[in-house]
Amino acid sequence: MTTTDPPLLTARTIRLEPLAQRHVPGLAAAAAEDRALYRWSTVPDGLEEAAAYVETALSWQTAGHAVPFAVVRAADDRVIGSTRFFDLETWAWPAIHPRATRSAPDVCEIGYTWLARSAIRTAANTEAKLLLLTHAFETWNVLRVCLHTDARNDRSRTAIARLGATFEGILRAHRVAHDLTPRDSARFSITAPEWPPVRERLTRLLGSPGASR
Repeated sequence: MTTTDPPLLTARTIRLEPLAQRHVPGLAAAAAEDRALYRWSTVPDGLEEAAAYVETALSWQTAGHAVPFAVVRAADDRVIGSTRFFDLETWAWPAIHPRATRSAPDVCEIGYTWLARSAIRTAANTEAKLLLLTHAFETWNVLRVCLHTDARNDRSRTAIARLGATFEGILRAHRVAHDLTPRDSARFSITAPEWPPVRERLTRLLGSPGASR
């Protein structure tokens, strides 16, 4: 398995399956539950857009830039969203450095995360982040994981902060926004030394009865 071959990651209520064209109908159905959720996010609308969404994600995977997943609910095998690693960076370490021969990325970003209305305020998002962060820090041994969201997206900013990520500031005109304007991005990150308390925090959140995730 290479770095950009997505693993199957499994938690109690969800699993992250390597994204494939077979997920297209499920993605389209999940995204159709409540389109109002995606004011600030690019989420496919209908089968044609879902197919293009998957094709683009897989092309990024082939190029070594991303590792995409479908979020699948364990109870009924229903697709409830998507997420991915992307912006994988391998630094140019001197040959004498122990990290110089690594094939895994040194830093990465988690993003393109969206969930169906029925998955909101369940354990799905927290479990997905715990799976991804565990893989990044404990399998790839990355030094940092970044998360960005549209600065106007208060719900997403609150969710990222709740994970235990550190807010670093606003990147102005950072990316193209969903409304095709230059997007200001709220930037968050978790570094390797911060991972153990973040992991403990996420585990504790998942163990809190009735807690929103």
